[in-house]
This record gives sequence, structure tokens and C-alpha cells, in this order.
Amino acid sequence: MKNKSLYHLIGSFTLLFFAVLCYIVRFYPDTLSGFDHSIIHGVHRLYPQMNGYFLWVTKFANPITIVLLSIVFVGLFYFNKQKITALWLGAGMVLISGALNHLLKIFFQRERPTVLTHMVTEHSFSFPSGHSTASTLLYGTLIFVLPLFIKEKTPRLIGQIILGLLVFSIMISRIYLGVHYPSDVLAGMLLGSSWLFFTYPYYQQKKLAYDLKAIRRNK
Repeated sequence: MKNKSLYHLIGSFTLLFFAVLCYIVRFYPDTLSGFDHSIIHGVHRLYPQMNGYFLWVTKFANPITIVLLSIVFVGLFYFNKQKITALWLGAGMVLISGALNHLLKIFFQRERPTVLTHMVTEHSFSFPSGHSTASTLLYGTLIFVLPLFIKEKTPRLIGQIILGLLVFSIMISRIYLGVHYPSDVLAGMLLGSSWLFFTYPYYQQKKLAYDLKAIRRNK
């Protein structure tokens, strides 16, 4: 894959930023207060006009929604002869969104912000944002694999932009609804992005090898 080094470079930077953010949250959390509070108050300027939108869009990354959509897309990929794509998506959702993100929450035990009134009820710890991690992984994977299903460039680009805006809206919704610091959602996005950029070249290699074997079997 000719762009393998580029993907790994981007993945390295996102992982590095994530590691730095983890270090700061763990040992120097007060240094983030200016960053977090300024963004929280900036986002809150949209209140209350955007209540309905953010209460709606955040549901696209609720645990039950993510689980159901992940099962649906894994099934669609698998039964449409895209088994490697199904495996890539499933592995990311289970290992990173399901297991690693949960363990990180337990490790950091960051309490949720009290700057704004919580508009939704959450019971887990705050860092990193599970909604941000899960949406980056699920909808980010769809952004990467959309060319498999939409060959025309313009419709494909529109679809990718819509998915990207969905992830961004979900991230903003968690701040707007008062249940996450901006550094929480940033960490979730960086964690999910690191997985996607690091593993995408290997996914493409495995998929190419699998497709070639399938072609030989069908001859």
C-alpha cells in the first residue's frame, strides 16, 4: 500500500496527542481547566436553541444504538462477501470501544463536569468519552470503507462528509449536554482515530489477499 507510511504517521500523531492528554489528565488535570471551561462556555452559547438537535444526535452514539448498528453493519458486510471489513469493524468496536475505553475510564476515574446542568443521565466516569470513541470508530470505519459501496466520487464524498459531521456533532453534544469536558471528547476521538489510521493499511492488505483468493476459488 503506497500510503501506508502516511497513515501510520497520522496514527502516530493522534496516539501521541492522546498519550499526552492522558498524562495531563492523570497528573496535572488543573492545567486543562482553562481549555475545558472556555470551550464549555462557548458551546453553551447555543443554549437553548439547540437542545432538540443535540438531544437527538447524541442518541446515535448511545451504547444500545452503537451495539445494534455495529451488529447490523458487521452482518451486512459479512453476508455481502466483505468478511475482512466485517472483522475490522467488529474488532475495533469490541477491543477499543468496548474493552479499552471502559478500562481507561476505570483507570482515570475522572468525575463528570458540574459546570453545566446535566441534560442526560450518565453513571460512568468521564475520561475518555465513550460516545466520542464509539462514534469515531463506527462512523469513521464507514468513512474509510464507503468506496466499496459507492463508486461515484461526488455521492461518496457527500456521504463521507455527512458521516464526519455526525461524529463532530456527537462530540459537541456531549459538551453541550453537560456530561463531558472537551478534553474527554477530544481523547475519545484521538483514541478511535489512532486505531483507524494504524490498522487501515493492514486491513487493506488482508482484504486484497482475501479477494484474490476468492477470485482464484471462483475460476
